[in-house]
Amino acid sequence: MKRIKGLRWYIIVLVALATVINYIDRGALSIMWPQISKDLGMSKSDYSAIAIMFTIAYAISQTLSGRLYDWVGTRTGFVISIVVWSVSAALHGLARGIASFSIFRFTLGLGEAGNWPGATKSNAEWFPVKERALAQGIFNSGASIGSIISPPLIAFLYLWSGWKITFVILGAAGLLWIIPWLYFNKTTPDKHPWIEEEEREYILSGSRPDDNVKNSDDRVLGWLELLKYKQTWSVLISRFFLDPIWWLFVFWLPIYLADQFGFNIKQIGLFAWVPYVGAAGGAVAGGWLAGRMIHAGWTTNKARKWTITIGGVFMLPALIMTSVAGTPLMAVILISFILFGFQISIGNIQTLPSDFFSGKNVGSIAGMGGTTAAIGVILTTWIVPMITGTSYIPFFLLGALLVPLGVVSVFVLGGNIRRVEIKRN
Repeated sequence: MKRIKGLRWYIIVLVALATVINYIDRGALSIMWPQISKDLGMSKSDYSAIAIMFTIAYAISQTLSGRLYDWVGTRTGFVISIVVWSVSAALHGLARGIASFSIFRFTLGLGEAGNWPGATKSNAEWFPVKERALAQGIFNSGASIGSIISPPLIAFLYLWSGWKITFVILGAAGLLWIIPWLYFNKTTPDKHPWIEEEEREYILSGSRPDDNVKNSDDRVLGWLELLKYKQTWSVLISRFFLDPIWWLFVFWLPIYLADQFGFNIKQIGLFAWVPYVGAAGGAVAGGWLAGRMIHAGWTTNKARKWTITIGGVFMLPALIMTSVAGTPLMAVILISFILFGFQISIGNIQTLPSDFFSGKNVGSIAGMGGTTAAIGVILTTWIVPMITGTSYIPFFLLGALLVPLGVVSVFVLGGNIRRVEIKRN
């Protein structure tokens, strides 16, 4: 029987690759919007409505996907998610107006949302506690890498084939990911036939946080039961406030560059990828830093909170400064710092479900957090067209307001970050 050394790293690389594909697919619409809106006679308000439809589906699917992954497992769950979003991405090429774009964007959101609870659950299965923030950082770097790749890639595909064929190509490419995923990820590490025994023992022995709570792995909790714990609310509320900061730029960065500096699609392709280099660095740095702290003897509680706070320290001043940036170069550099800090914080926040709860509930908590995050995104996406009519200063100040609210909610509601002791009925 063949064995694969470091199998857990193969798994997280595939999850990160799925996230790269995820972000290329979702970024295509905003990058090509200047031409799509011209061809179909659509406005920035139409774009906002379409983006909100995506986010509504995303909100619904985060919670449902979390439960789905807990039910069918990460192997099958990822296949379902990527098939739904890849087919939906391809169908964008058939869209003819706000109604059809909204339908295809809605189904895209239903599929793409599963990537996040699925990744959190996969990391809880395949990595010991001290490596989970790093694994989450590698996974989150996929979002950044996808955002780095998508502007030049989509600009190239658009210039080569037009926006309709570009959507079809992107959708078809996503389905190819399923082949290596099914090949390497045959089952969980406790049963996988190709994992080395040393790695299996390393993962399983390090799967419990540093609190020694004994009875937290017994049963699957329902959504209402999970809401009885303030630790659940720390995940939900922190993501409600912080996630919209990321989505402000995912949805609006290309349009901001077009409105503020008169960029066309080619220029967007040349500039819009730069901030996501900072995001990729922050994703890895946040996971590495928390892991180093825990390795040095810090508690999970102290390591998570310090790292989340450091991310906030990067975000807040950069958001305020970007509100008055006078050149596109200065704007994208400052946004790089914003997204660097965001990824430092969010990677550790996304790890909290596996710090608080057992593997049987991690997908559900992660999905619920994704739903509250999406609700925050819906609200900010709805607000943006109203506050950016004459200036983008309110856009960046809105982001600055959200930073302290998100960070403080972890401290207030999270308490001592450790495995929750499940209450007996």
